[in-house]
Amino acid sequence: MLRTESINTEHFFKSALENLTIDENRKQLLKSIVTYIAKQVTANKKVNLNYICTHNSRRSQLAQVWSSYATNYYKFSDINSFSGGTAATAFYRNTVKTLQEVGFTFQIIEFSHQNPVYAINYKNGINPIVGFSKLYDDAYNKKPFIAITTCSNAAENCPFITDAIERFHLPFNDPKTFDNTLYQSEKYLEINQQIAGEIHFIFKNVKNML
Repeated sequence: MLRTESINTEHFFKSALENLTIDENRKQLLKSIVTYIAKQVTANKKVNLNYICTHNSRRSQLAQVWSSYATNYYKFSDINSFSGGTAATAFYRNTVKTLQEVGFTFQIIEFSHQNPVYAINYKNGINPIVGFSKLYDDAYNKKPFIAITTCSNAAENCPFITDAIERFHLPFNDPKTFDNTLYQSEKYLEINQQIAGEIHFIFKNVKNML
């Protein structure tokens, strides 16, 4: 398990890529996302990335946060990151916790017992990331967008996404499986690290293609 006592966000982001282990099929999938994003940026088009998972509570939220972080890290002014689901639930508390462990801070900007809206900040961040659970076609999510589905249920339940100019299926294991177990924190951190590493891979390679 990766220890987080002295880890800041930038260190975690870098080490997630350094420690990333992916098979060739997964690497080709990531490269196809890289190629498509780079093509849009090269054409001077605004890129809206919408990470979609069934409940928009765990994996899609982690992907949005790291994608937003990577945008700032690599100084892209023309890429926006969002997330959504086929149902709106909440930015799950264990998702919040695993991000806090690696240096993100959360402030409630709109209180709700069911689904609070967070301003998510990090060191050297320019603008806070706005995080809350919503449908993938919520008015907050800019359109048109590149849809990146992060769980198998989202892929099955979203056979046609009207506002998507392109769609990629990039599934991650669901840390929900380990809720209320002894492995909860460890497994959330593992998925956090994998998503950070793969997002870093995408953005670094987009930058290298430009």
